[in-house]
Amino acid sequence: MRRTILFATLLGTALAGGPARADDVADAIGTAQRAWEGGQVREARTALQEALQLLAQRAAADLAQALPDPLPGWTAQEARSNAAGAGGLLGGATASRSYRNAERRSVRIQVMSDNPMVAQLAALMANPMLAGAMGSLVRIGEHRGIQASDGDVQMLVDNRILVTVQGNADAEAKLAYARAIDVNRLAGR
Repeated sequence: MRRTILFATLLGTALAGGPARADDVADAIGTAQRAWEGGQVREARTALQEALQLLAQRAAADLAQALPDPLPGWTAQEARSNAAGAGGLLGGATASRSYRNAERRSVRIQVMSDNPMVAQLAALMANPMLAGAMGSLVRIGEHRGIQASDGDVQMLVDNRILVTVQGNADAEAKLAYARAIDVNRLAGR
């Protein structure tokens, strides 16, 4: 009975990252359950860690899908994503994409979610007085962003996703890219 409750708790934790949308996640969870029921604790734990890593990879890929296409006059590299997984130093997921225009100006968007660094920054950004000390407050859709003196933009989405827009492009271009991000997709993932 105690094992069943513990396994149900671990299984709930594995599924909390979002719906299982891939057969490999379901397979890993099934393997964990069979191992647990067979008394193979180490194998059950390993299979659950695999399921968590697969879910983190899916979350990172979803972050990348929220990054915008290049704005007119710009080109873009393919979006990159990475999942540090539950055992990683910072945990969470990241995605980034770089853009360049004909004048050799560049913009890089990076999105990070669900890691301790974002949680610490969220406390600062939630307070308009503290956020204002970090730069100029700007509205990006329904979200508050901070634009630094060099034009870089930071924005917090859903109190767990940090968006940064950096580069050597002018402030207006960085803000335009920040506004082009599919924020609803980020918040809904």
